[in-house]
Amino acid sequence: MRFASFDVFRTLGFPDTRHFKPDHLFRHQSELSAAEWILFPEYWQINALIYGMGCRVFPSQASYLLGHNKIEMTRAFQAVAPAHVPVTHIRANTPDNAEELWQEITHPFVAKLAKSSMGEGVWLIEERDQWREYLGRTNTLYVQEWLPIDRDVRVVIVGDQVLAAYWRLQSGFSFHNNVARGGSVDYSPVPAVVTDLALSVARKLGVDHAGFDIALVGDHPYLLEFNRLFGNQGIPGGGQRLREAILGYLERQSAQSDDPSRPPEPVAA
Repeated sequence: MRFASFDVFRTLGFPDTRHFKPDHLFRHQSELSAAEWILFPEYWQINALIYGMGCRVFPSQASYLLGHNKIEMTRAFQAVAPAHVPVTHIRANTPDNAEELWQEITHPFVAKLAKSSMGEGVWLIEERDQWREYLGRTNTLYVQEWLPIDRDVRVVIVGDQVLAAYWRLQSGFSFHNNVARGGSVDYSPVPAVVTDLALSVARKLGVDHAGFDIALVGDHPYLLEFNRLFGNQGIPGGGQRLREAILGYLERQSAQSDDPSRPPEPVAA
């Protein structure tokens, strides 16, 4: 068995792949340890697979850990590309912090929950009542400047390459650009400054399967977030092209690790 998968829908058509139910993780330890790659495990399985069973997982551990929490993701963005992160405030949700932020930040602004996807948990805050409603939903205040855009770019990274890049146009009934929230796809050319930023950040962070959402204000790109799991409806070639890209990347990674002439990876001090 070359691959073991915990997501049958994302690995349909993968050769030499056995599918397991996530809840059966500990029933198949020997088989999982023998597999060359574990594909699309659930987040709660990562530590057991990597540290307990010595497995290699795809997407990467960084894709899981950073993609699981937008606050941690934003802090990682600030570490590797600070000039490309919107002005961001992250504070404990206390009455004093809430009042200070309301007074200090330029209105309107964007408020987010740390764990959400498809445009859920993201609000444009314009009025006090909206702010109060947000305060009742979170323990951590996570707010960013509002960028004057009516579209953003989805850059799909698979392995070490940009698989696709396309515009997502804002829906007519909200400020969200997500296709799941009514946004639409536009295949007009995407500037290289956007795709170069996504690929650079992905490589620096070790993220190998992600849909990066990037806003372009004038000629300057801003990192909004990435999604470890993303839809393929906007990718030319759809699921087949995505599958081919994943398999090609895993084959290259396996060849590198099996090459005796390859120098060892540097060990961090």
